[in-house]
Amino acid sequence: MNIRIKEKSLVAWVAAKLLRTDKVAIVFGSVIHLWNTEKNEFLDNKRWVKHELAHVEQYKQYGFARFIFLYLWETIKSGYYKNRFEAEARSKEQEPLLHNEFS
Repeated sequence: MNIRIKEKSLVAWVAAKLLRTDKVAIVFGSVIHLWNTEKNEFLDNKRWVKHELAHVEQYKQYGFARFIFLYLWETIKSGYYKNRFEAEARSKEQEPLLHNEFS
């Protein structure tokens, strides 16, 4: 799977506003959208990369529409931090990064 990174993404800007944070990465399918951070800064932060790659894998596992539905449902039900998909992504931050998956 070719994973792309999109800098200065409008989608990520909206996410930053909703999450009330300066920098954000948000995944849609196999594209990691960045706001207020450059690709090199993002790639240098291995924990952040592993977190977002976990979301790419979740999309792959559940499919695009189903994952978005499940993710939103989890967020409504449990809140952003306790969302099981976020908890899983946080747990992946400690695992080794096997190889570079970016195109």
